[in-house]
Amino acid sequence: LLKALNTLIEQGNTILVIEHNMDMIKCADWVIDIGPEGGDKGGNVVFEGKPEDLLKAKGSYTGQFLKTHLK
Repeated sequence: LLKALNTLIEQGNTILVIEHNMDMIKCADWVIDIGPEGGDKGGNVVFEGKPEDLLKAKGSYTGQFLKTHLK
């Protein structure tokens, strides 16, 4: 899937992906993390930026999980 997406990007396309897989998230150019929880306790932008900066984002469960995934 990453190879197919990269081919589309190389052709000048913009790709928007909604994904929970850490392998996809770490390869993204830009991440928008919405949370912090689901339902009534979510729906807020917790973080927006590069995946490497997500690792330092306070209050981002995605960033916390990505840290452990990269170890």
